[in-house]
Amino acid sequence: MDFKKPKYKRVLLKLGGELFGEKEGKGISFPEYEKIAQEIIKIQEHNGTQLSIVVGGGNIFRGRQAAKRVDEAVADSMGMLATVINGLALQEALERFGVPTRMLTAIEMRAIAEPYIRRRAIRHMEKGRVLIFTGGTGSPFFTTDSAAALRACELNCDLILKATNVDGIYSDDPNINPKAKKYENLSYEEAIEKKLNVMDTTAFALCWKKRKPIIVFNVKDIHRIPEIIKGKKIGTLVS
Repeated sequence: MDFKKPKYKRVLLKLGGELFGEKEGKGISFPEYEKIAQEIIKIQEHNGTQLSIVVGGGNIFRGRQAAKRVDEAVADSMGMLATVINGLALQEALERFGVPTRMLTAIEMRAIAEPYIRRRAIRHMEKGRVLIFTGGTGSPFFTTDSAAALRACELNCDLILKATNVDGIYSDDPNINPKAKKYENLSYEEAIEKKLNVMDTTAFALCWKKRKPIIVFNVKDIHRIPEIIKGKKIGTLVS
């Protein structure tokens, strides 16, 4: 048994909507929700880790792509609602496995979720509940990456984990450019200056200001999050 104490106690996990999709990350795949839920269980049980999750909605609707045909504020609102669908499905999968959860929305819809209140969210985590944040920031023009950075700062999280389809941050898309360089470590300044689009500039800037470390890793390694929490180097660290 591994008795090493966790390096990070309170962790925020950012899951992009495409991770819940079927072919090419589009649509809804209930087996994917269940697969991710099973891994989240292991994280939440690991040395009392307090876990919160921000979900995206890109598998259902991407506001940035639709903004050419629809007013950008309206498109972003549609995207925020898409995150609620993913949040509900993930919550259902977690609770089916017996994990206590609370879904909190930045946009009030009391019939299906609690409105986000900072003190209440902290209390839920202290009671061992997994939090699922949906609705982005509640305002247009901000991505769910920005929502993840904002919630991590508000809740005094020790670490932001961002799951992607590659094993870290690269100088270019490694799926297109096989010569792309992988970064093991980056400063916030470098991430912004190099225009590395794994997270938006607003999210990087907020984490820089509040000194919140970010680890970008492959979603296929989600089962290794307990190792990351104990300090093992996986993916790319931005700090």
